[in-house]
Amino acid sequence: MSGERIIEADQVKTQSNIDVASKSPSKITKRVDINKLLSRVRSEERKQKKENLVFFGVISSVIVATGIIASL
Repeated sequence: MSGERIIEADQVKTQSNIDVASKSPSKITKRVDINKLLSRVRSEERKQKKENLVFFGVISSVIVATGIIASL
């Protein structure tokens, strides 16, 4: 029963979001600056590269530490 209530609540939220979106003005006159988009993508790529380096560093540290402990 509680699962049904959750699904119904999600449907109500979705319907209310659609209603709000349909009431918004149909003309959106904002311009998109391609340079801002490119800089955002580049910064996300840099962030992802840093995360990958940290991840591989931690994994390699664990492997080295395990090798040292196993050799003792």
